[in-house]
Amino acid sequence: MAEPALPHSLAGTKVLVFSKTAGFRHDSIPDGVAAVKQLGETGGFTVDATEDASAFTPSNLRRYDAVVFLSTTGDVLDTTQQRAFENYIRGGGGYVGIHAAADTEYDWAFYGGVVGAYFQSHPAIQPATVNVEDRAHPATSGLSRTWERTDEWYNYRSNPRERVHVLASLDESSYTGGTMNGDHPIAWCQNYQGGRAFYTGGGHTKESYADPAFRQHLLGGIRWATGDAQADCRPENGYRPLFDGTAGSLDGWKQAGPGSFTLSDDGTLTSAGGMGMLWYAASGFGSYSLKLDWKTAGASGDDNSGVFVGFPPSDDPWSAVNNGYEIQIDATDVPEKTTGSVYGFQSADLKKRDRALNPPGEWNTYEIRVEGERLRVWLNGVKINDFTNTDPARSLVDGHVGIQNHGADDQVSFRDIRIKELPEKGK
Repeated sequence: MAEPALPHSLAGTKVLVFSKTAGFRHDSIPDGVAAVKQLGETGGFTVDATEDASAFTPSNLRRYDAVVFLSTTGDVLDTTQQRAFENYIRGGGGYVGIHAAADTEYDWAFYGGVVGAYFQSHPAIQPATVNVEDRAHPATSGLSRTWERTDEWYNYRSNPRERVHVLASLDESSYTGGTMNGDHPIAWCQNYQGGRAFYTGGGHTKESYADPAFRQHLLGGIRWATGDAQADCRPENGYRPLFDGTAGSLDGWKQAGPGSFTLSDDGTLTSAGGMGMLWYAASGFGSYSLKLDWKTAGASGDDNSGVFVGFPPSDDPWSAVNNGYEIQIDATDVPEKTTGSVYGFQSADLKKRDRALNPPGEWNTYEIRVEGERLRVWLNGVKINDFTNTDPARSLVDGHVGIQNHGADDQVSFRDIRIKELPEKGK
């Protein structure tokens, strides 16, 4: 299987692979170094590899967009080198930790923060089921909702979920030896003190680095850590699914108007025809955070859709247009009608939007937060719009949510629509 094609080259991007060990040494390290170098050749980015800690100087680290800690173990950097790495991260650098990177630098608090959790123990190498929790991040967007693979599955000294954004977790019932009480993150990302940090617990075995799915997982983590790809890596807790990729989760939804959405085997909804809207009829919402993942299909980005909020129940999609607000998905219209805008009312901050937006064919994540009459929009974790409604006919205090199918030539896909209801202010 060939490496996944990238929508654009990472030309000019440089990555440093660091694999010094002061404890257990994994015999898969050469395979890991070779795999990252091959990913670089395919993706157009440069990879240097070293086991020499003297590479950790301010001037040398500045040459790299991310540093990969590949199954490092023990105390691998001295105090001066640690300080250089801290300043590198705080200056916007990227970190990628693979497997035993979590078995490294136990007495360096900054490193413990950037890796997310420290290694505690592991059972024997065995197959397990990985639950993919985030299917928009480039490290996991190419995976199925469950990922069956064999590896050495780490237990961690703490659960990082409150501090990081969990991408995937282990189903502890699918193997023996898990000690994290059924909530077992195994891959995650976070924005950390100015930099970007990605960690995956996989990668113990040599076979991992020949596995196309694991290589794509690594490539996506590297692309995000270097800043080539965008994703929402803020901690995400307390959401419940409105659409989780299964046909059963569509029971609460209704199609209004012409057209439809097609559900694929991988849990993706894609618009067809229109102008119509798929809306969540089971209940309305007042104060909430709505999250969903979306991508446009066409190379130009000129596919059209949107997310409607704050409208009364109706089988007429134009009722949502006239009585609610649409957060637009369309890259080629005027500012108040492009991606991130409150359609027809307020443009997104276009500079922030453009920096946060992934290109057509790649997944993006919206957070749409409604509190009272205030509507805020985050794109891949970056706030790009802050709008306050003043029209009594369009009150946001109570209403439904929906996604638009715009027309025959417009194909936009959605995944994982979830909501967290928020306390109403003043109550």
